[in-house]
Amino acid sequence: MTRLNAHDLHRIKAEYSPRINFQDKKYLMLCGGTGCHSTGSLEVKQALLQEIESRKLHDRVHVIETGCNGFCANGPILVLQPDDIFYQKLKPEDIPELIEQQIVQGTPVERLLYKDPQTKKIIPVQHDIPFFAHQKPWALRNKGYIDPEVIEEYIARDGYQGAVKALLEMDSGQIIEEVKKSFIRGRGGAGFPAYIKWQGGADAQSEIKYVVCNGDEGDPGAFMDRSIMEADPHAVLEGMLIAAKAIGAHYGYIYCRTEYPLAIRRLYIAIDQAKERGLLGENILGSGFDFHLQIYQGAGAFVCGEGTALQHSIEGKRGMPRPRPPRSTEKGLFNRPTLLNNVETFANIPQIIVNGGDWFSSVGTDKSKGTKVFALSGDIRNIGLVEVPMGTTLQKIIFDIGGGIPKKKEFKAVQLGGPSGGCIPNTYLDLPVDFDAITQANAIMGSGAMIVMDEATCMVDMSHYFMDFTHDESCGKCPPCREGTERLLALLAKIKEGRGEQGDLEKLEDLSHYIMETSLCGLGQSAPMPILSSLKYFREEFEAHIAEKRCPAKRCPDLLDFIVDEEKCTNCGVCYKNCPVGAISWKKKEPAWIDREKCIKCMTCIDKCKFDAIY
Repeated sequence: MTRLNAHDLHRIKAEYSPRINFQDKKYLMLCGGTGCHSTGSLEVKQALLQEIESRKLHDRVHVIETGCNGFCANGPILVLQPDDIFYQKLKPEDIPELIEQQIVQGTPVERLLYKDPQTKKIIPVQHDIPFFAHQKPWALRNKGYIDPEVIEEYIARDGYQGAVKALLEMDSGQIIEEVKKSFIRGRGGAGFPAYIKWQGGADAQSEIKYVVCNGDEGDPGAFMDRSIMEADPHAVLEGMLIAAKAIGAHYGYIYCRTEYPLAIRRLYIAIDQAKERGLLGENILGSGFDFHLQIYQGAGAFVCGEGTALQHSIEGKRGMPRPRPPRSTEKGLFNRPTLLNNVETFANIPQIIVNGGDWFSSVGTDKSKGTKVFALSGDIRNIGLVEVPMGTTLQKIIFDIGGGIPKKKEFKAVQLGGPSGGCIPNTYLDLPVDFDAITQANAIMGSGAMIVMDEATCMVDMSHYFMDFTHDESCGKCPPCREGTERLLALLAKIKEGRGEQGDLEKLEDLSHYIMETSLCGLGQSAPMPILSSLKYFREEFEAHIAEKRCPAKRCPDLLDFIVDEEKCTNCGVCYKNCPVGAISWKKKEPAWIDREKCIKCMTCIDKCKFDAIY
């Protein structure tokens, strides 16, 4: 394969322009992210290829498997370009009709189009769908437009132009100055200004330096970084290459958890393609600059998302954090200066260099610039990947983009920052989403997990869930985290099971503050945040569990006794048919009856009943 220079990149861009701009034929852009793979997109792809082959339509239509489309709740997803027609929840048996009606006759298949759940209006065009209309995809700019396994398609959308500019036209100081102008803050959780890290790496004196990308995305409900690596791996590679030039590093690692096989496969493909074309390795683009990059697969330890623990893992040691200082930019991987940023941060860098730091900082709030990618999940209609300008309100994200709460239930809270974050109540729906505003509301931005909860969520149960996760993932190195999380978990279990006593809430608060103040790393320092935020905003729920032995949300089985309300029961028998232990008796045209001795309190009957007839 010929090594590329700057002229070659322009030639490739011109050559692939008809494909990228959908000019020469119809394109079926099929989502090939992990979410759509899990719902059958590969089978849909096979059906598409077979139908096109049997009808000899190769000259009219082409199938492209893209990365994650973003609207994960509606997969498998296919977008017909250049018409931007959005098809959802496809099955292989839908394909003959779709090809005949849409491709041959030119008429959309109405039953497969998006229908707004509230207005019941069919919206055929992707960018008119509210989920997409309110977003600003910068980090996700290539999702749905390119085949992530074809480097030429990335190049055709200005890929590697940032590298050309950084390697051939700029010195280290100029690169860092643009990053400083952008005021991009690390998207991995802490929100530390990126340029300070980069300047520290550049100032460090060492013959060997490293650039490391943190792709160890372990928060429950988080899939932002995974989706970027799957949909646009070259953006991450290019961002790391620019960072390497900025600090004078010639070696790099992408740390990606092994539970992300598709992301890892596409990263390997991207690295091999970049090496073959001289965009990684030696004398890149004829600049005289060398950069060698490899992937390290993590074993799935949540604590390895912490920078020093991640570096220990790459070194072959147990993933445990170490005290700081020294900072990683002084003494990091293999005791050498190391620049560590996360996937989303690196994915933004090429555009910052091409368009300038002022372009990036023109969007956002005073201290939080640019856009942020969130993984929207939980009790919400539109589960998926969302990218919005910093400062966008929770109201807009949850209701305008997310579509609101299903099943006619009320919004109760949103968990921001995963197990290290906090629960924000409905009184804060006008909160602008940026680093500082979220911190003031007793939560953190984190990597971007946003879990929505409806009125049926018990905050004691939710606190217990996150503490159970954090306790399991503690590395055990420092006693405050190792012992403290176990004590917190035991206290929450005690309250949840109806054994709570007066004074337990004060114990929770005191122990939480102690753990946060004395733990070694960010895992322990932030582990109690879901508890503290829930106690601040939902204290009455905890008190009801203790004083009244009652769960207001009716989710804690030990505090529940299941009874059928005969006046509300419609005699449908759904509860009887779904009870896993046969604890429900029912006859046609008669209300159901629950044998409370047999009942295991699994909540299935309550979840299945559409008439709230079980209490």
